[in-house]
Amino acid sequence: MALSPLAWAAGVKPGMRRAGALMLAPQARLHERSPELEAQALQAVALALLQYSPLVAQGEEATLLVDAGASLRLFGGVRTLCRQIAASLRALGYTAQLSCAPTARGAWLLARAGTRRGRTLSMASLVRRLDRLPCALLPPARPWLDWLEGIGCRTLGQLRHLPRPGLQRRCGAAVLDMLDDAHGHNTELFVWLEAPPTFRASLELFDRVEHADALLFGARRLLQQMTGWLCARQFAVERIQLLLAHERGRVARAPTVIDLALGEAVWRDEHLVRLLKERLAQLVLDAPVIGLTLEALQVQPMAPPSESLFPEPGGTPQERQRLLELLVARLGAENVLQASPRADYRPEAANQWLPLPAKPVSRSAAPDLPPGLPGMPRPGWLLAQPIALLMREHRPFYGSPLKMVSVAERIEAGWWGQSQARDYFIAEGRDHAHYWVYRERIAGSAEDAAPRWFLHGLFG
Repeated sequence: MALSPLAWAAGVKPGMRRAGALMLAPQARLHERSPELEAQALQAVALALLQYSPLVAQGEEATLLVDAGASLRLFGGVRTLCRQIAASLRALGYTAQLSCAPTARGAWLLARAGTRRGRTLSMASLVRRLDRLPCALLPPARPWLDWLEGIGCRTLGQLRHLPRPGLQRRCGAAVLDMLDDAHGHNTELFVWLEAPPTFRASLELFDRVEHADALLFGARRLLQQMTGWLCARQFAVERIQLLLAHERGRVARAPTVIDLALGEAVWRDEHLVRLLKERLAQLVLDAPVIGLTLEALQVQPMAPPSESLFPEPGGTPQERQRLLELLVARLGAENVLQASPRADYRPEAANQWLPLPAKPVSRSAAPDLPPGLPGMPRPGWLLAQPIALLMREHRPFYGSPLKMVSVAERIEAGWWGQSQARDYFIAEGRDHAHYWVYRERIAGSAEDAAPRWFLHGLFG
């Protein structure tokens, strides 16, 4: 039924018996057909094709029909659409004969004929190409090929010019119906594929895989199916789970779980492929992997892209969120931190660094921060520990005597822990650099005690 290019080069042809094929290519590997696996493969390809059109139907003889008439401008024309479909099929690990025609049956015949250029957009061009095809392509006409050969009818064009009443009495109405469908004389009716309500797809590997980075090809096949499912259901995924199945039987063990939680929901596979590539590159397998299972755990309705007249400079928030997710996947969650404000007046305690969450915290969920004073700026660089300053001529000294250029901002906090009482100033040095300094207020100290000054921050 099918053979590889190497087998073809060795002389093997479709329809040969087993002994003849092994005589020409003794090193060839023969596989029995599995209708169940073939149906699963066809279903997987059909699910992936839903990203190009919601109208996908299954035809005869391992053929899929896609009604893409309303999507040609969206994908940039027929050629671009065919290239994208071919790329998706290669990502799934399959090859296909693609054709395009104004009618579904016409495209089916061109694909089954295996013509080199199977794309035609006009009915006149389709009729000329169909007339040159052999009659054996029509399944209802195959039982009558000897009779058709005897009367000199070898092509569909010659078959179409035969008297219709006699042809119907001899071969049945199915031959005429298929010819009329191909030439657009009948209304073609199909049972369109419906995407399941939830997504869970599995893939059995051909061999045991011992290195995690070698699993990316299989993961991409599953992501292609999920992309088609998301487009068909008008969903965007927020969290996916990839299960790596190990050996079964007496040495069975639980599957390894790779969980990806996204800050922004996506419905394309490019970003997910990058994240999985980083996660798999860091994963060390405890046992060989024999299968993969991908599941979409959290989805939400797909939000259309913004078509604003003035796009936001520097990329969209979704693009920045994807960059952060890629950094987390590459460096680890403990190495990518974000500032999280706390409800504390003390400057050194008003912020903490936490791992980047899967979803950004909304303003309603943020803690209530103490109100700031108008006109009292904060430095861009806060020192980890305040630096005690020298006193010269009754003025704090840091490279040069400092001159206070702002009123005092008093901060008294920490009564529940380390109590602090400080008067903060903006100070200026002789080089016109600005510093954030404070004078410590000690409770119970004498009025004439010398105050202690500290440097706490630097202004840009």
